[in-house]
Amino acid sequence: MIVCVCVCVCVCVCVQGPALEKAVSAFRCVCGEDGVSLGEAVRQQHGRDESVHRCCPPDVVVFPRCVEEVSALAKICHRYDLPIIPFGTGTGLEGGVSALNGGVCFSLRNMDQVLDLHQEDFDVTVEPGVTRKALNAHLRHTGLWFPVDPGADASLCGMAATSASGTNAVRYGTMRENVLNLEVVLADGTVVHTAGKGRRPRKTSAGYNLTNLFVGSEGTLGIITKTTLRLYGIPEATVSAVCSFPSVQAAVDSTVQVLQAGVPIARIEFLDDVMIDACNRYNSLSYPVTPTLFLEFHGTESSLDEQISTTEEISGANGGSDFQWARDAETRERLWKARHDAWYAALALRPGCPLVGHVGDGNFHCLTVLDPSDSDEVQRVHLFTERLARRALAMDGTCTGEHGVGLGKRALLCEEMGPMTMEVMRSLKHTLDPKNLMNPGKIL
Repeated sequence: MIVCVCVCVCVCVCVQGPALEKAVSAFRCVCGEDGVSLGEAVRQQHGRDESVHRCCPPDVVVFPRCVEEVSALAKICHRYDLPIIPFGTGTGLEGGVSALNGGVCFSLRNMDQVLDLHQEDFDVTVEPGVTRKALNAHLRHTGLWFPVDPGADASLCGMAATSASGTNAVRYGTMRENVLNLEVVLADGTVVHTAGKGRRPRKTSAGYNLTNLFVGSEGTLGIITKTTLRLYGIPEATVSAVCSFPSVQAAVDSTVQVLQAGVPIARIEFLDDVMIDACNRYNSLSYPVTPTLFLEFHGTESSLDEQISTTEEISGANGGSDFQWARDAETRERLWKARHDAWYAALALRPGCPLVGHVGDGNFHCLTVLDPSDSDEVQRVHLFTERLARRALAMDGTCTGEHGVGLGKRALLCEEMGPMTMEVMRSLKHTLDPKNLMNPGKIL
């Protein structure tokens, strides 16, 4: 067996005794027999995500159907001092759903309604069970779409909780730039609206930015039960391209120059030669096994011609060649398949350490493939990933461009933020969650 990693060690502690029994009985009064599960398979399913971190199942899983039920369930947990772990689709990569101290997993899949769509104002409000693909399917006939695309079909509230990003971030930003308001249930069951109930301003200077306090909080401050999102007009025309380069430096130089030229590129993604080879094998493709850029342009037909011309000229000057262009949706989807399947292609590769990145916004992933039964190799990979993250910090960057902190990057977060900033974070956590019930053991 081989896996792609961040490596971390954790200890799981289960809640036992009459407190849990009383709580389970109260849970059933709130959301019915079908809304509560003690089954081992269900608990195991809700104790892991797609990361390497080992499964830490909760003691019980609840399935609320509305914010009122979430609030009532949280009040019960608060009464009996039970940890609360929110669960969306389980597509995270940092162990954020692991129940390190046991407790109660709030699976939010039954809250799956698109609630308020305001086409003229380019915004929508959704519940936590709505995924990005489901939202865009709902919007298909409106001329609007939501562009933040982390690859997986993640839940939108989960994407807000982890401050998700993706291939379109270079043009449309990350979740931080695209969340207008959040409804959040705090640890004691209190329901708050971070920008005011029902508010959806395009911009505001009213008070503290509580919305972005909860974006990226990874379930440690509260349970996000609604999110109001910015929408965008579907571009009149879209063109995708793949271009090969003689070296990593040539591909990076081309990217920098395209951005410096002011080309409003929608996506510009980098895969190194090892990753391209893995994708070729995984998807039976035939791209040249060299450092490669995947690009996409959005706009009018006339504006695309100018974007393409400028990009081709810059890429050619940096040794770019073997351009493959695609305009229709089906061909574009095939062209991008290699990039979207990079995680799974890396899982299927041995040996090699592929590199893939959202190069347009300075974020890359080094997918290290290892044998987890080889303790020496696990230790070497752990040391390597720490050294890599510290190199990013030394260059004034961050230890986590996306996916969040979760379990594996808590020590690195301390190095990045410094002791005073970490103390402010702990103070905020203590104010909102003095019993430390919300997803304990994550971030801090």
